[in-house]
Amino acid sequence: MSSIFSKIVAGDIPAHVVAESVDFLAFLDINPLTEGHLLVIPKKEVDYLFDLDDETYTGLQLFAKIVAVGLKKAIPCPRVGVAVMGLDVPHVHIHLIPLNGMTSINFSNPKQKFAPEEFKATAEKIKEALR
Repeated sequence: MSSIFSKIVAGDIPAHVVAESVDFLAFLDINPLTEGHLLVIPKKEVDYLFDLDDETYTGLQLFAKIVAVGLKKAIPCPRVGVAVMGLDVPHVHIHLIPLNGMTSINFSNPKQKFAPEEFKATAEKIKEALR
């Protein structure tokens, strides 16, 4: 089961990576709801969140927490929202979305458009906040 996320992990497709560990990766969503919208994934190819083994599941959640703290520092917002949909890409992924209101996490909202240099600048802000 090779998904677009597996190709990002392998380095076959570029991504604006903000954090990486041996087992996990966090990068900007290319169709974001807000500036700083991130995807956090296990490098292991698993389709469904609740099919992860316990160690990977808890590791993913802890990694997402660390990334969310940095995201909130980099992109000022009252909260960072968390969503797990799992229907669009067959690879476990957690959405971390800066929230400025209840509608910030509505996936039917129009996606934001950012220029490549804007994505790069946002990724750098988040990376810096994670240091």
